[in-house]
Amino acid sequence: MTAESNAMIEVKNLTKKFNDFTAVDDVSFDVKHGEIFGLLGPNGAGKSTTIRMLATLTRPTAGTIKIGGQDVVKDDDRVRRLVGLVSEKVILYERLTAKENLWFFGKLYNIPSDILNQRIDDLLEMVQLSQWKNAKAGTFSTGMRQRMNVIRALLNAPQVLFLDEPTLGLDPQSSVEIREFVRKISKESKTTIILTTHMMVDADMLCDRIGIMDHGKIVALDTSKNLKKMISGADHNILNLDVANLTTRAVASIRSLKCATSVSQESSTRLKVHTTGDEAFDTIIDTLRAEKCRINSVEHLEPSLEDVFLHITGRDVRDKADQKPSMQSEHRHFMMPRSRVR
Repeated sequence: MTAESNAMIEVKNLTKKFNDFTAVDDVSFDVKHGEIFGLLGPNGAGKSTTIRMLATLTRPTAGTIKIGGQDVVKDDDRVRRLVGLVSEKVILYERLTAKENLWFFGKLYNIPSDILNQRIDDLLEMVQLSQWKNAKAGTFSTGMRQRMNVIRALLNAPQVLFLDEPTLGLDPQSSVEIREFVRKISKESKTTIILTTHMMVDADMLCDRIGIMDHGKIVALDTSKNLKKMISGADHNILNLDVANLTTRAVASIRSLKCATSVSQESSTRLKVHTTGDEAFDTIIDTLRAEKCRINSVEHLEPSLEDVFLHITGRDVRDKADQKPSMQSEHRHFMMPRSRVR
């Protein structure tokens, strides 16, 4: 890690190919020490492949990755001592208790028993699961299982934590619990975190900076606030219109306008329009009036992170059957370091 950049993770010209398919295409970025960095993108954009390379599970075709100054290819064992990985699949043994699960995974790291016992107690306390220490994991709720899944990756006290869709499939209450826990890890342990998610609210609330991937490339990288500024301003606005007698013909007329870059009908009377150009507001109002529509209200909206995402990547679902590379030939087990973790 260079003192000048304060980067815990340094990615340069990272590329991954599966036969003729390029999953990650010449990607470069840094993640600062203690930062929560979000990686967003449509299905098939290259997020999970990037995480797999960072976590030493897949070797890059080209480019370099350094974590804590260690090269993930040349020094992969050292890198594994620095990182923890939480995949979207919960990895727990249902017939084992919470403590037995954590003990099993901790011993894979050869953590001394006295240190491991204390660490298990501390982690269970951190996620408010101490009272279920001796309960079998099979009896846990979805939120409890996901909290267990996260602290499992913290047993080796990693300096870097990869979270791949940590709130996928969770109910709102469980999602809030996981977000609060991620904040706590970042604040108290100063852990560097890379988060991949389809949940824009997670990225918006948690991440210091966000990189948006599309077609294997990072097409935007900045804070959430600055990303939102990309589609706000005098020449680009978002209008939310309440139209009493909104017709299919009126919606089609709005969609045909050059100044309407995106039009979505939210309900039978609600219309959301992304606009460009100084005359867009007047043009849209005149068009609706020409269609004999009765406009109840017009609201100017601040852009959301979801608006930014759709503006940059478009609305089309990108994944296709012939574009999904086989991971079988590239699968490598996440082998635990054999030396003791202190």
